[in-house]
Amino acid sequence: MSAVLPLPVARALRQRAHWTDRVAHTVMLLLVLALVAFLALPLATILAKSMQNADGAFIGVANFAAYVETPALLQSFSNSVWVSALVTVLTVPLAFGFAYAMTRSCIPGKGVFRTIALIPLLAPSLLSALSLIYWFGNQGIAKGVITAFGFENIYGAPGIVIAECFAVFPHALMILVSALALADARLYEAAQALGTSTRRKFFTITLPGAKYGLISAALVSFTLVMTDFGIPKVIGGNFNMLATDVFKLVIGQQDFQRGAVVGLLLLTPAVLTFGIDWLVRRKLTAMLTARAVPYSPKPAKGFDRLMLAYVLLISALMLAMIGMAAFASIATYWPYNLTPTFKHYTMGLVDAEVGPAFVHSLTLAAGTAFFGTLIVFIGAYMLEKTRGMDALRPVVRLLAMLPMAVPGLVLGLGYIFFFNAPGNPLHFLYQTMPLLIVCTIVHFYTTGHLTAVTALKSLDAEFEAVSASLKVPFFTTFWRVTLPICTPTLVDIARYFFVNAMTTISAVVFLYSPDTKVAAIAILNLDEAGEAGAAAACAMLITGASTVVTLIFMAVGALVDRRTQAWRRGATR
Repeated sequence: MSAVLPLPVARALRQRAHWTDRVAHTVMLLLVLALVAFLALPLATILAKSMQNADGAFIGVANFAAYVETPALLQSFSNSVWVSALVTVLTVPLAFGFAYAMTRSCIPGKGVFRTIALIPLLAPSLLSALSLIYWFGNQGIAKGVITAFGFENIYGAPGIVIAECFAVFPHALMILVSALALADARLYEAAQALGTSTRRKFFTITLPGAKYGLISAALVSFTLVMTDFGIPKVIGGNFNMLATDVFKLVIGQQDFQRGAVVGLLLLTPAVLTFGIDWLVRRKLTAMLTARAVPYSPKPAKGFDRLMLAYVLLISALMLAMIGMAAFASIATYWPYNLTPTFKHYTMGLVDAEVGPAFVHSLTLAAGTAFFGTLIVFIGAYMLEKTRGMDALRPVVRLLAMLPMAVPGLVLGLGYIFFFNAPGNPLHFLYQTMPLLIVCTIVHFYTTGHLTAVTALKSLDAEFEAVSASLKVPFFTTFWRVTLPICTPTLVDIARYFFVNAMTTISAVVFLYSPDTKVAAIAILNLDEAGEAGAAAACAMLITGASTVVTLIFMAVGALVDRRTQAWRRGATR
């Protein structure tokens, strides 16, 4: 370039390119500092707190030894493990059957059934616990069913297992639908030509092809149950689990040291499952090659009827769970006066001051969706589409993946220890809405990051190469090329952040104040006060708001797709 252009012009172009690179490096460095301050340091504080006594003196592993010597706490660990394992054993086969019906049968109304199965994603997890209390509790309309199965009541392990199956089912379903959708029809055609039976094709082709999806679904299910707080809190009764132990130790007993120990124990299963999932994915091979033929199911009257009956049963159970919560929220006085009324909504929104909490939830969700999408996408772009600072990039990738292995309850506990320290210059953030937003963004950061990285990797690197050769600043390419192409992905990430922020409990249960209490926390308070009807009403408000916003995001996504993705449709004609 300098051989063609005069020296002053060539020097100006080099300085311009260097300036834009420094901007990119600064942004990436700020991202690292933010992840260290709001993720790594709070987790490190938990580790430090677990090795201190009440006076802050270092005592090594004495707190861990004391934990092992406490039978009640060890029982909680045992309860968490076997309940999580049981829910996983029950949920994964149920979700696999539903996913199999969605991908391998010709039943009508697949979109409707899949939508019904995904409804729990829009509701706080404890909605299922409230619904079960109305179904099978001491005053439930079907409490005799529980006693018929040999259980004294629904409270404790039976209620936790059933409610967790409902809450975890859609997570396992999404993974298994994706796994079963990737099938090569040539394998089935070859098996058919060889006269292979349907049963043998299932065990030699279908299951091996979906094994990684099954493993991932099992790991996700186990981790979600192990770290869930809302369901054991509402319907657990005297059946203690690790998540409720953390809350009791920190909030009830102010025993921060043992709370830190239990928090680390709660972190261990999540880290192990994350590590196993990472190893499994390293061995994952492509199910669809360039020559593969997508599998398309063929009508089979008997099989399709069986699958239709199965999805109808699962969908009916889902609707029964949601429907009971909705009915309980408008029943005048359960179970003596079932006349519909909106007094529970009035009590919750006005008398119990849930109205401000609901507004806080909307504020939290909107802030998480906006700032989370902005931070995640810009961070992913800097990581994938800029150059330089090669030593820092592995650190960014590690920090971006770490939140996936950190339960929300543990993250919130770390925030207490770190931001509540008087000497911390960030102490002013404690119990404020900005900190709730930051905590929620960090909690769900990994999924948004992976979504953004996947979208960016699908773009040819020549965009940036041509821009660099023309000395166009990276932010110009980002604004004019990358952002319009990836706008649908931004909408998906924003929707994910919003819905999860509306329904999350564990990530913020330690961090709110009376001025920042959110609706999900208000449900817990109402349930503890014996106002189950108002709690159900609040849960339905969250579910309704999440549904409405999801529909809005879907409409925005369709509009964005039509306005920014016309080039894709043109390329296919």
